[in-house]
Parts: sequence; C-alpha cells; structure tokens
Amino acid sequence: MGDRILAMPSFTASEFTASDGTRLAYRTEGAGDPVVCLPGGPMDSRYLGDLGGLSAHRRLILPDPRGTGRSAVPEDTSSYRCDRLVDDVEALREHLGLARMDLLGHSGGANLAVRYAARYPERVGRLALITPGTAAVGIEITGETRREGARRRSGEPWFPAAYAALEAITEGTGSDWEAIAPFLWGRWDAATRERHAASRPDNAEAVAGFGAEGAFDPPATRAALAAFPAPVLLLAGEFDLNSPPASTAEFAGLFPDASLVVQSGAGHYPWVDDPERFVGTTAAFLR
Repeated sequence: MGDRILAMPSFTASEFTASDGTRLAYRTEGAGDPVVCLPGGPMDSRYLGDLGGLSAHRRLILPDPRGTGRSAVPEDTSSYRCDRLVDDVEALREHLGLARMDLLGHSGGANLAVRYAARYPERVGRLALITPGTAAVGIEITGETRREGARRRSGEPWFPAAYAALEAITEGTGSDWEAIAPFLWGRWDAATRERHAASRPDNAEAVAGFGAEGAFDPPATRAALAAFPAPVLLLAGEFDLNSPPASTAEFAGLFPDASLVVQSGAGHYPWVDDPERFVGTTAAFLR
C-alpha cells in the first residue's frame, strides 16, 4: 500500500495560455473521456497523483493553478483570487475543445469548481466535490464540530498532543497547524507522514490571494447552485476535520440533484486512505 501511495504515475505535461497571457500548465493521466480535476491549496496538482487509480477509468486533466507547480507566476497577483481563477478554468475548457466537461474539485478546489459551475452551469456535465471547502457557499464550521469529530480518534497514540493543539487553535490561543495533521488522514503512519509533507502549498501569496476580499459571494453562488442542472457528488471522509461530514451534508443540500457519500475510515485524502473504495464511488458517479 505504501509503495502505491508514494509512486508518481507517468503523465503527459502540457501548457495553455490564460486570458491575461499567463502560461499555465496541466498534466494528463490515463485515457478515455476527460474529467478536469482542480487541486486544493491552491497548490501543485502532483499531490493528487492519479487519484488512487481513477485514471484507469477516465482521462484526468490536472491543472497547476497559476503560481504553483509548473504554471507561471502572474504579473497581476490579484488574479490569485478564487473568482478570477474561474477564467483559467474556462480557458482550459476552451483549450481542450470541450463543449461541456466533467469537473472534480478537491478541498479548496471545490470552491473554485462551484464558482465555475455557478457562472457556467451549461458547461458542466457532472460535478464531483471531494472533501470540499465551503467558503464559496458560506458554510461555517465551528470549533465544537471539529473537536467533536476529533474525539472519535481518542484511541490513537498521537491523540493527546494533537487534540491539545486543536483545542488551542479553536479557542484562539494557538496556531500549531502541523500538530493537528493526523486528524486529516485515516491513518497516521510513516508513509502518510511522508505524503503529508509533500501535500503542502509552497506559494504563500497564492494561498492568501485565493480567499482575498471579493473572492466569494455566497448568496449569489447559493442561488445559482439551487438551479444547477447537472448531477453532483459530494464525498466526505468520516474522520476529516477540514471538511467534516456534517458540513459536506449541508453543502449537498444546496443542489437539486446531489448525492452525499461518507467514506468510512477516511480523512481529507480519501483516495489515499482507501483507493479502491474511493475509485469505486467516484468512477461510478462519473460513468
């Protein structure tokens, strides 16, 4: 299992030009009908790998958001804002020559996916939101919700230190985010720790700019999603404190045609915790 998690599959690297002239990169994994996969962070899409083997079922198009991975840093750094990144997703669709595309967003990438879906609903075939961030739709996650979920891991040897750090963060007296990393994974072993170290954003300006003032308009986005015509999958990890099942269920309620799946034993990266189960669920939805 550890070798499968850490291996980087072969891929095809390509580029396209955004509407403002910024050169953006993406890679392609697998074959068949494409699905565009938006990473969280924003960060280099390599951490997604081939999404646990989903590339055996679909051709994955995995873009690096501007300023991350192989994509260029833009001249106008205000273009890191989530609502402005919608233009990059649209430029990728045009570059690929797709009238409509299936779209998958992980974590923060789900915010970008729903902003795109709200603006261009007719250009989305199916929408998969994997352990989604909720800022774009204004769903707030309370500290008590996170602590309640964390207490389910009380039998783990790392729990006391991680829970103490979580309490400090939720109470506003601490900021040791790395200490609570075990709560993002279904298991916390040597392979997972290595994977976690490689799954961190490395462009602080891009991260800060993504959610800058004006990036989100929850009332307008909610109104658009209430009329969204395509099928939607929202997949939560049972143990995920970043995107708890309760908030993901609330998110699912914003769509007229949404399915909610809670993957047992999984955290924020369900294709790592149980690739077979994740691929089975996601491939069936995208089929």
